[in-house]
Amino acid sequence: MSILDGATPTSRAEDRSAYRAVTIFPLLVLLAGGIGYAFADPVSGGAGLITPLLGVIMFGMGLTLTLPDFALVLRRPLPVLLGVAAQYAVMPLVGLLVVTLLRLPDEIAAGVILVGCVPGGTASNVVAYLARADTALSVTMTSVSTLLSPLLTPLLTLWLVGERLPVDGWGMARTIVVIVLVPVVLGLLVRLLLPSLVRRVLPLMPWFSVLVICVVVALVVSLSADQLLEAGLLVAAAVVLHNLLGLSIGYAVGRVTGVGERSARTMAIEVGMQNSGLASGLAATFFTPVAALPGAVFSVWHNLSGAVLAGLFRRRDARQGGPQQV
Repeated sequence: MSILDGATPTSRAEDRSAYRAVTIFPLLVLLAGGIGYAFADPVSGGAGLITPLLGVIMFGMGLTLTLPDFALVLRRPLPVLLGVAAQYAVMPLVGLLVVTLLRLPDEIAAGVILVGCVPGGTASNVVAYLARADTALSVTMTSVSTLLSPLLTPLLTLWLVGERLPVDGWGMARTIVVIVLVPVVLGLLVRLLLPSLVRRVLPLMPWFSVLVICVVVALVVSLSADQLLEAGLLVAAAVVLHNLLGLSIGYAVGRVTGVGERSARTMAIEVGMQNSGLASGLAATFFTPVAALPGAVFSVWHNLSGAVLAGLFRRRDARQGGPQQV
C-alpha cells in the first residue's frame, strides 16, 4: 500500500510533492558527497565557504517563518516545551550513549554528540506533514529550538565533549549567533517587511536550501576524504543508532505525557531529525574534518528514516481510521 492511499486528489498532489522533496534530498546529498570524495583536492579549496553557506540556509529558514508560528508557544505551551526539552535532553544523551557503546574514537565521538546538541532540522516539518503529525507544532518546535541553540548547543557540547577534545564554548556560541540567530531574525524581518516578494520566492526556497546543503556536504566530505573509507561504516552505524533511538524515545515521551497521537508523532520527528548541516559546519570549524562526517551522514540518513516513518504512520492510520488524540 502506498502512503498516498486514501487521500483526496488535492492532498495526493501535495503528498507527492512533499514525498519527492524528502526522498530526492538524500539522493542529492549522496551525489554531493560523492563529488566531494572524488574531487577532494579542488573541492576542499572552498572550505572557507562552509560558515557563510550555513548562514544562507538559516536566512532561508527565517523567510519561511511568521509570527503566528511562535504564538503556538502561548496557546499550547505544554507540547512545545516538552518537545524542545526532549530535543535538548534526549539526543545529546543518546549521542553520548551511542559513542560509549560503540567505543568510538574521540574525533568521531565529538561529531556524533554534536549532532545531538544542535537544534531540529527544517526537513522535519515536511516529514511531519507526510506523517499526518501536527505540522504547526513541528514548525514552532524547530523555530524555538533554533533560537535557543546559541545558548544550549555550546553548553551541551562543552559538557559532553569537553573531556574528549578541547571545546571553545564562547567561540561556538558567537559562531551560532552569527550563522543561525542573526540570519533567522533577518529572514523573519524581510518576510514581515516584504511579504508579497517573499511569497513569490517561497516555492523555490526548499530546493535552494537543498542545493546549499549539498555544497556544504561536498565541502565537508572533501576535507576528510582520506579517512572516509576507514571510518565510514563506524560513522554510519553510530548515525543510524542515534537517529532511530531519538525517533523512538521522542515518540515514547509524547505518548507517556499524554499530549495526543499527532503531537507524539511530531515529538518523535523533531527529536530524531537534527540540523545536521549545522553540526557538520560546527564540527569542521571547532574540531576536525573527521568530526564533521557524522553530520554529513546524518543529512542523508534522517531524511530516509523520516520518509519511512511517515509511511508507517500513514499505513497505521489507514487501518485504524486516522490518528487518535488523547
